[in-house]
Amino acid sequence: MEYLYYLANTSLTLRLVEFLRGKPQIPVSFITVISQIDGWVIKIKLKFSIDPQLDGDIRAFLNEIGIPHSPSKRVSMALESLEVGNCPVEVMRRYQVAVVSHGSPQREDIEAFREQFINGLGYCPQTLV
Repeated sequence: MEYLYYLANTSLTLRLVEFLRGKPQIPVSFITVISQIDGWVIKIKLKFSIDPQLDGDIRAFLNEIGIPHSPSKRVSMALESLEVGNCPVEVMRRYQVAVVSHGSPQREDIEAFREQFINGLGYCPQTLV
């Protein structure tokens, strides 16, 4: 099973990571976090199918903080490339996307990306709040 969502800002992305880390019954295989100018693309892949109740709970939470997403061809190809094991740096170069995190959910990766981006810009855009 997998979920592909669009989130508006960093705070929502961090909230999702904390939600997943706090639910050991959710068998997360990997999470991919891609930052875009207007928001965040999140892909969650589970190790195996889960019961409909837990799936409904996850979807309800995701629908509260984001919207289901159909990414562009370039982002779709980047997501597929990461899933088959290509190095995130290689994927970023090839598809010109900002892969913030891929694998187990890492709050620190997301926060470091936000801080470096804000320092480089000198201000905090809405998507990095």
